Amino acid sequence: MKCFSFLTGIFFIFGFILFFPKQMFADSGVIQGTVADAKNKQSLEYVTVTVKKQNSETILRGTLTDKNGNFIFNNLDYGEYTVDISFVGYKSSKTSISLTENTGKFDMKQVFIAEEAETLQGITIEGMKSQMKIDIDKKVFNVDQNIASSGGNASDVLSNIPSVEVDTEGTVSLRGNSAVTIWINGRASGLSADNRSQILEQLPAENIDKIEVITNPSAKYSPEGTAGIINIVLKENRKAGYFGSVQAGADTRGGYNASFNLNYSSSKIESNISLGYRKRSFLGGGYSNRQNIGVDTTFLNQNSNSEGAFANLFARLGLTWHVSSKDHLSFGGFGMFGNRDSENTITYRSNDPRSFTASNRLSSSTSDMLGANFELNYKHEFNKTSNLDFTASYNKWKMDENSEYSQKSLFADSHETLGYQRQKGMIDPHNWELQLDYTNAFSENSKIEAGYKGTFGREKSPVETFAGTNRQDEAAVTSLFNKFIYNQDIHALYTTYSGRINSFGYQAGLRGEYSSINTVSLGYGQTEQNTPYFKNDYFSLFPSLFLSYSLPKDNEIQLNYTRRISRPRGRQLNSFKNITDSSNISFGNPLLKPEYSNAFEFNYIKNWNSHIFSMSIYHRTTDNVIQNINYLDNNVMLNTFENIAQTTSSGTELVLKNRLFRKLDLTTTVNLFYYKLDKFSYLPENSTVPVTGRGQEDFSWNAKIIANLILPYSFSLQLTGDYNARQVIAQGYRNPSYSLDAGIRKVFNQSFSASISVRDIFDSRRRHSYTSGTGFIQDSENWRMGRVASFTLTYSFGNMKAKRTEKKRTENERNSGYEESEF
Repeated sequence: MKCFSFLTGIFFIFGFILFFPKQMFADSGVIQGTVADAKNKQSLEYVTVTVKKQNSETILRGTLTDKNGNFIFNNLDYGEYTVDISFVGYKSSKTSISLTENTGKFDMKQVFIAEEAETLQGITIEGMKSQMKIDIDKKVFNVDQNIASSGGNASDVLSNIPSVEVDTEGTVSLRGNSAVTIWINGRASGLSADNRSQILEQLPAENIDKIEVITNPSAKYSPEGTAGIINIVLKENRKAGYFGSVQAGADTRGGYNASFNLNYSSSKIESNISLGYRKRSFLGGGYSNRQNIGVDTTFLNQNSNSEGAFANLFARLGLTWHVSSKDHLSFGGFGMFGNRDSENTITYRSNDPRSFTASNRLSSSTSDMLGANFELNYKHEFNKTSNLDFTASYNKWKMDENSEYSQKSLFADSHETLGYQRQKGMIDPHNWELQLDYTNAFSENSKIEAGYKGTFGREKSPVETFAGTNRQDEAAVTSLFNKFIYNQDIHALYTTYSGRINSFGYQAGLRGEYSSINTVSLGYGQTEQNTPYFKNDYFSLFPSLFLSYSLPKDNEIQLNYTRRISRPRGRQLNSFKNITDSSNISFGNPLLKPEYSNAFEFNYIKNWNSHIFSMSIYHRTTDNVIQNINYLDNNVMLNTFENIAQTTSSGTELVLKNRLFRKLDLTTTVNLFYYKLDKFSYLPENSTVPVTGRGQEDFSWNAKIIANLILPYSFSLQLTGDYNARQVIAQGYRNPSYSLDAGIRKVFNQSFSASISVRDIFDSRRRHSYTSGTGFIQDSENWRMGRVASFTLTYSFGNMKAKRTEKKRTENERNSGYEESEF
């Protein structure tokens, strides 16, 4: 009720601001234009443009031109102004402008600026591009400036993104919700709940350009993932000429990496190629102390230690052919090929007379992985404001895994038992995606978008199990043979219409999706022909509405609503029982339903010359919530999934970005959230005792601070610290945690740079939780990787004209305090 009243208040305030007479605010005008090179007439990007009152040195507004050289200032009071245009290596330009009721909008059209007589050859610029850009509907993080992730992978990068968490198992969460969609270059690219952590582990950080976080996407985008979308954008340099780099590194765990990339662009062709190899070792461990509560109270304690290594080759190729000024044909793809080895030791202690008193379980696994993505794109531009974009892509990810488990147990009567198990498994998903998008901007303030997307996924995951006392006398355990088949077809149609009336902007959209899901879990001797599938066909509508209003003095607000879905996938649906740990057995539930959420978000953003403040207030209700359920059966902990209840999440995300003394860039993010989980009761199959969970309410918060400091002698330092407060989870809670990463980079000249980074300086990235249920109380902690230091050396090369442009861009950002797309 409180949340409802709160949101009602927000809507009331927004409506008041929107529809109250315009006389409440001062009359306003617009100044816009385009900046170009006086010699070659080409538009210039990253040019600093400022507005001052005439005869005043105080800057009222500031911005950088976009990739087309455009700039615009809205909501200016009527009066006399001076527009200053400056760019490193060019002569400055000043223009006097008079804004009156008659002029309203003043279009400067194209402003030409000429180069200075002296060039920048040989000048070293000690600049640092901003790590984060804030827009009203998304946040963009530049990975190039993430020194702490140098030599790492995509998971390392994501763990340093505000509001994003990566746990010890590689699970990614956004604002505390793991139902998040992750894309590569704007598409799913084969990532699923089953292979996501492995793929992110193989994707090198040096191939990532930026991370886009969209917490409440419109109907144009896939509604999958109730928490929103994280888009990983790979590097692609489209400036004229050729660019490339070679990178090599090593870490204190014995890991190493090397990579090469090359980009070439001309008026007709754009191409890029990347090749990299990396090897990484890891450590992990944890403990679990469980009390079994019944007629007699017993305990089962376990300690685990793991180690392993993975190595993989990453390759990427892209080619764009500008067939004409209106037709563009692109082909691209990337692949990952690698292997992973790991060993795990679990030591048990128990006082239960029905079980062992001590036991040691050794497990080892070897897996080979292959992933590939191919994409074909054709774009036709009818005119500058209308285009048709078609994309066809194919994704395949395959992992073959062999695991061995041996266990030696000692019982109260002093007798021992030996056990041996071996499993051969494979995860083999592939899918096609077809997408057609149409865009038509009827005018400067009116645009329609429509399209179709078809996703056709197929997955087969067979598992074979063998058992005995050792490898020599093993025999097939046919009751533990399994082949899981998962087929999913989704057809989607969407349309959105957006417009603007003076300072008021709006976008309304609707997306319809027809989903056809077929799954079957086959045992030994069963075939697809004689075994019924679990079928789930359904149609869903996903509306979206975005309202925005530009206030005077660089203030902007936005209110939006979307409906989203989170479909159960992979192991959540597979009823096969995983016996990796004989005292903790997990299996899926093929009857799971999708989660649906309704999300409201209110955004406010304020810009100053060297500071940005952003506030997001969000409220989300989710039905059919899928939760991990634990319960005891004959002293064995069973773990499965069930649609148990409804959750309510409300919160506020605050982002403050400060540039201080031209040397220090601080980004502070604080996420305060309220979470409510309704009580539930679940009756497991073949059980007479229900699993129950009490309703839970929790207020929690987390914070992350990123500090970038420019030091003398071309050094730059980065510190990233985060803190996660105590948080409620299903059947319990998770303790607070914190971590700190650091990195330092030295730029020797235009071509060479070296960096040293240390992740988890205090060795504190641990997951400590308490859970309880019918017949048990459990305290557990696990960790992975721990403290590790890396050294990376980078050599860059390319044509000097392009390098000079990049230097101008960096110097301009450093001197002006403005960021691309921030104003």
